[in-house]
Amino acid sequence: MLGKSVTAIKNFSAAEIRSVLDAAYKFKQIIKRGGEKKLSNLRGKAIVNLFYEPSTRTRTSFELAGKYLGADVVSINSGTSSIVKGESLRDTLRTIEAMGVDAIVMRHKAEGAADFATQVVKPVIINAGDGAHAHPSQALLDLFTIEQRKGRLAGLKVAIVGDILHSRVARSDVYAMTRMGMEVRLAGFKTLLPRFFDFDGVTVYESLDDAIKGVDVINVLRIQLERQQAGLFPSTREYARVFGINDERLKLAADNVLILHPGPQNKGLEISSEVTYCERSAIQDQVQNGVAIRMALLDLTLGGDA
Repeated sequence: MLGKSVTAIKNFSAAEIRSVLDAAYKFKQIIKRGGEKKLSNLRGKAIVNLFYEPSTRTRTSFELAGKYLGADVVSINSGTSSIVKGESLRDTLRTIEAMGVDAIVMRHKAEGAADFATQVVKPVIINAGDGAHAHPSQALLDLFTIEQRKGRLAGLKVAIVGDILHSRVARSDVYAMTRMGMEVRLAGFKTLLPRFFDFDGVTVYESLDDAIKGVDVINVLRIQLERQQAGLFPSTREYARVFGINDERLKLAADNVLILHPGPQNKGLEISSEVTYCERSAIQDQVQNGVAIRMALLDLTLGGDA
């Protein structure tokens, strides 16, 4: 993976996914230890985080990941840069490249923005989310979290619930999970599901109860309330009634079902507070694992020694 950009998980082989997960196990131990966390793996490397959309978990974890590895990290907020003056994405990227950076971690609202970046500049590009297209590091941290809690990936049944149609997390998870031998079920209102979906190892459900029967993992997606104006479901109350994950619904899943959520959450809508904070929830684990996975990605692509 040395020198390669990371734009979509579908470009990863199973062996490459495994190399990232294995490296993340080592880095998580460093994150958890007390005292000094800073390594020298990427000493002398420069990384810029370029985010055109709001982010707490992804942006902060990439910034910490770079710093823990010893790199110099600068974060650019689109609202306080020349982007607000109309500077194009191409010009922003070329400006950053001219400063001698080694990698650009970018989030953009347009699908394909990360692929475009790889065509116009030479630094390693790591996609931190591009529209509804891809979020590779989220898929990797989801796999890592599941494997840590379940001890394996192959053969597990996973239900991804919510707005599948507009979710870069769902798309990336489908590629990653099926590649690692997992069975994936997608569930949501008909208006929130892809119209045509033919993918080996994936089944689409319009009934949540059917989708989560006996599953080992439920990944709950954030309902994007900004899309409610389009009338994609009757009301938030109706969504919570039909597709909300609560204690009663969990009885249909496996006894030790694992709960994931990429955050931020709409508690009481797609997920209840009781489920968020129950012992089966791995939501906080996902946050910590996000730092470990992003350390692994930066180290493997920029030439560290994982």
